[in-house]
Amino acid sequence: MKKWLLALVAVPALLVGCGEKKESAALPEPEIAQIPEVEILTPKEVAINETIDLAAQVVEGGKKVDDAVVQFEVWESGKRDQGQMMDGKLEKDGVYKATTTFDHDGVYYMYAHTTSGSGVHSMPKQQITAGSPDMTNVLPEDEKANNNSMDHSMMNHSDDTSEHSDHEKSEKNHN
Repeated sequence: MKKWLLALVAVPALLVGCGEKKESAALPEPEIAQIPEVEILTPKEVAINETIDLAAQVVEGGKKVDDAVVQFEVWESGKRDQGQMMDGKLEKDGVYKATTTFDHDGVYYMYAHTTSGSGVHSMPKQQITAGSPDMTNVLPEDEKANNNSMDHSMMNHSDDTSEHSDHEKSEKNHN
């Protein structure tokens, strides 16, 4: 009798174990989002007062991406808080472009903010030299300088201008 009881318990346990293996094998592997490869196609040296293309090609998993969101952020050396964002438009084969013109000699920086269809963000950076700038006037572009100018920008663009004016007046009185 004990053998029969043991057999009644053991057989269902084995069947349950086999059933679990079949179910877990049927589950799909989770997809791992790939980081988009963004190649900046904009020349590193450009002429002043000529329209240039800010351009980047987006490739993910060896395939050209035509559904990415690309925004070009451009600013002059030392003036990050005065930079501007331009939407890249898909031209073809994963190449996104926006146009701009540099109206004076200077060293500029550009981020190609790219979010692929899978939602992964990449932002390669490139230096662009426009015309023949006096390199002694070019400020070094480092993370500390960027953070300071962002903080400065946030402080100087308050929505409440009366409070901002009062703050400026008190600063002048203290100087």
